[in-house]
Amino acid sequence: MLPISTDKVAEVIILARELDRAENEFDGFVDQLTEDEQTALVAIFWIGRGSFDADDLQQAIATAEAEATTPTAQYLKGSPHLADHLENGLEALGINAGAAEDDLYRPT
Repeated sequence: MLPISTDKVAEVIILARELDRAENEFDGFVDQLTEDEQTALVAIFWIGRGSFDADDLQQAIATAEAEATTPTAQYLKGSPHLADHLENGLEALGINAGAAEDDLYRPT
């Protein structure tokens, strides 16, 4: 089980797509996540960009925890394909990112 909810990852994806207009909101949202959630977010990002396989999630989380030297929001914003990598990471883990994003845009 991921130490971060799919909804929170979906919110980061949505904010990442609007960084030019929502950078402060992105920073605030990521900064309020727990350390475990931030570490998991980085691991999902790495899986999505191909640095780790989905089967290596725990190793990706441990590596993200061990190598954390930059604030998570700042680190993630360094990738021009952040939203895509997060979506790909969730998909690799068997989670439908699009459905989670849709739920946030159109709550039931």
